[in-house]
Amino acid sequence: MGQRYCGNDAKPMMMMRRRRRRMLQDGSTQLLCLTASSGVPLFTRGASKQLPFSVIGSLNGVHMFGGGQGVVLSCCQTEGGGKVVWRVFQDSVMLIAVSGGGGGGGRSGAGGKEEEEAEEEEGEEEEVRLQRLLENVWSCMVLVLGQDELANVRNVERLKRDLRSCFSLIDQLLEERHEGILGNLTHCADSLLPPNPAILQEAVDAFAQAADSEFGCLIVHGRIATATEKWWRLAPQEVVLLSALIRSLSASGSSSCDYPVFLPQGSPTVAHRLLRFQLLPGADACVLCGPTPSLHRAETGLVVRFWSPLLETLRDCLAVGERCLPGSVSLRPDVLAFLLINRETRRSVCSVRPSTCQPLSKARCWELLKLFYIFCISRYFTQEETLCVSPEERTHRGIAEDFAAGFSHQPQQCYLVTEECKSYGLQTSQHQLYLLILPSVPTFALRTVATQTLSDLTAATRF
Repeated sequence: MGQRYCGNDAKPMMMMRRRRRRMLQDGSTQLLCLTASSGVPLFTRGASKQLPFSVIGSLNGVHMFGGGQGVVLSCCQTEGGGKVVWRVFQDSVMLIAVSGGGGGGGRSGAGGKEEEEAEEEEGEEEEVRLQRLLENVWSCMVLVLGQDELANVRNVERLKRDLRSCFSLIDQLLEERHEGILGNLTHCADSLLPPNPAILQEAVDAFAQAADSEFGCLIVHGRIATATEKWWRLAPQEVVLLSALIRSLSASGSSSCDYPVFLPQGSPTVAHRLLRFQLLPGADACVLCGPTPSLHRAETGLVVRFWSPLLETLRDCLAVGERCLPGSVSLRPDVLAFLLINRETRRSVCSVRPSTCQPLSKARCWELLKLFYIFCISRYFTQEETLCVSPEERTHRGIAEDFAAGFSHQPQQCYLVTEECKSYGLQTSQHQLYLLILPSVPTFALRTVATQTLSDLTAATRF
């Protein structure tokens, strides 16, 4: 049999228009953290206007009431289109995500029914995003504080103070302030493909070995340019969150730092040292290590020894910029943006290429690319990390499975046609490709554009 398609035109057009209008009106998300047993607030982050304490208490109370009746309340939708998602971790900490709605209004007739269905589908996609956010926030807290301090709360006031060290990382997840960084959503490592990968790979391996470590990486423009084999063997979410932490530390302006971290899956109770060194503005070398070497020895000895001879190579890597691809890789002019995921290595590379004949801004292209990714994984494509999550987390990921149960096959390709652009998703055994394409391209030609783009990217980069 041929390839499996799932095409969508009219209803997604309405859904995307409503989504854009609503996000512009009120796209804020507020995060609440409470003790699971007593409901004591630990912190709130996100929206500038915080929810009243009475509302926070009600959100906690309705969850506790459901638990007392043997019901797990995980998500609900408000009349105004808002979304509330609950998660309890280690029977100790409750996280609640509240996203604002755009108010809705009355509906009537067939158009109202179609719009209501589109809004329901949009709500499912928003739940995917919020559930992923709560997972990431919990893992951030474990990364910084360790699981023991969170699972066994002995002093609530002390925990409140300690949690402040997580705020910059949590705010980064909430605000999505780094344009083009999608790992928080995909749980794939955001990567940059350098022009001279072999030279940089050799340097990272030697640098990590000299630091008595098997875990090292080179971060360029907030993305992983190269890393040791053991770094790639870390859990995908750990790689993503370590990259986020490195971006946060780099933004502090320090030239180097020694930061204790816990690995949420690999070592949640025993801390490691994360050593970070700025090689050039925008380029950082990092290692995960034990008690040796000291920060001073690594900075004055190892960094100079291994990285000083490669300054020109590093500048060439920095010149790649947000394109994330070497200059030798060319793409079709009708491709506005792409996200390419390697399903085996859990790495991703993405880029936006605004066209002079298309009025979409770069920011809007990134927004549409994320929305199309959520649309695909919540309906058609599989999420590999569900194979290795805990049973508790797996119970919160049934949206895509329930929807896919209505198909007699596993879709391999899907598309969306909207007023702003055309989007195409392609899945193979090794890759997933998500494209934004100029609306002038005929719909029947989208598959050709996607397959050619995937072939060009993989052939030129071996990604």
